[in-house]
Amino acid sequence: MVLTLFVVTFVSATILGFVHSLTKDAIEAAKVKAQNEAIKSILPAFTALGESVKIAAEGTNDSLVVFPAYDAQQQLVGMAIKSYTKNGFGGLIDVMIGFKPDGEISGYQVLEHKETPGLGSKAQAWFSNADKPGQNIIGKNPATTDMHVSKDGGAVDAITASTITSRAFLESVRRAYDTFKAAAQAKQEQPAATTEQVSEGGEL
Repeated sequence: MVLTLFVVTFVSATILGFVHSLTKDAIEAAKVKAQNEAIKSILPAFTALGESVKIAAEGTNDSLVVFPAYDAQQQLVGMAIKSYTKNGFGGLIDVMIGFKPDGEISGYQVLEHKETPGLGSKAQAWFSNADKPGQNIIGKNPATTDMHVSKDGGAVDAITASTITSRAFLESVRRAYDTFKAAAQAKQEQPAATTEQVSEGGEL
């Protein structure tokens, strides 16, 4: 009886562990795919990515990952920076933000969030609406545009009824921009990074 219970328990644990491993790998693969697609969607056209680097985020104990992108002539066309905020209404928000070499925001993609459906979840579309210049951050440079919500004295209109989410999102933008500046400075002081060709199939 005891032996039977042991065997059943052992087999069950083994199966659960195997399933967990498969699930974990699938989740990680999905995250990497989403990240790669985000990079391509937010940067100007590029042919190669340089080595990603981690740079300490100002005022935190964390680091942000920077993905420099180059054209066929090995000229920098932009940087994608994986940023975050822990101050969303639902907590953590992960955002990939693209910058042109001069610091202008070329695009962004919300990678993960737990914001309220229909309200805070509107961040993906709200801050890229070309028909609403007061809320659109695309094409703007944080060096000359105050990336705070207007009710806090900034230049960006908050999502209707979602000020907390808006503040948090813009915090991630400011954090990314600070990291962009640090990465740009470091790049000026170092030799060109190794690049990775982007296939026509779109995989990085």
